[in-house]
Amino acid sequence: MQYKRILLKLSGEALMGDKQYGIDPQRLSEYADEIQAVVNKGIEVAIVIGGGNIFRGLSGASEGMDRVQGDHMGMLATVINGLALQSALEVKGVQTRLQSAIMINEVAEPFIRRRAMRHLEKGRVVIFGGGTGNPYFTTDSAAVLRAIEIEADVILKGTRVDGIYTSDPEKDKTATKFDTISFKDVLTKGLKVMDTTAFTLSQENELPIVVFDMNKKGNLMKLVSGENIGTVVNL
Repeated sequence: MQYKRILLKLSGEALMGDKQYGIDPQRLSEYADEIQAVVNKGIEVAIVIGGGNIFRGLSGASEGMDRVQGDHMGMLATVINGLALQSALEVKGVQTRLQSAIMINEVAEPFIRRRAMRHLEKGRVVIFGGGTGNPYFTTDSAAVLRAIEIEADVILKGTRVDGIYTSDPEKDKTATKFDTISFKDVLTKGLKVMDTTAFTLSQENELPIVVFDMNKKGNLMKLVSGENIGTVVNL
């Protein structure tokens, strides 16, 4: 296996499947299968999941809602998604722990770094909910922060496209894919990988990011096995 400990970043929208909002049980089950396969190979897996399928604070703010209130609602949405993913994994026999950056003790442990790392060492999947616990920060920032804290080898950003392109491949048919690209070139070319705060934090801590298509069956296993899947962003 190419990596020992990974942090998998999933968007909330990915859980919608073909629905317009909410959670698609079929998509959730497919993701759980992918995660279970790599756990069975001895990979330590942490997960950060977004909440955009339920509520996005920035969208609420654009419609007149207080931004801080909206972001707190978004944090709760990530906990709901975390609970859903936890349930899907445990149905398949995968041991998990959900840790939240906001206190919600009835459904999740508080985020404690040492406890999270101990869970990973014991082979449990750790799902981080509640973002960073602070408004104005995205779940991309939470993913990078948690990956650094737990000393992950890499951030795997699962998306619906198979890597980073010169432009949006869904709009521009002439767009070409990068197999590898440096942090500097991503910034120079103005490519969208993560929000600037998260991306800069990853660059400063020399933590590589791999952008790949999570919806293609077997991709996660191929990636951690060392196959050339997606686009690698490194120094």
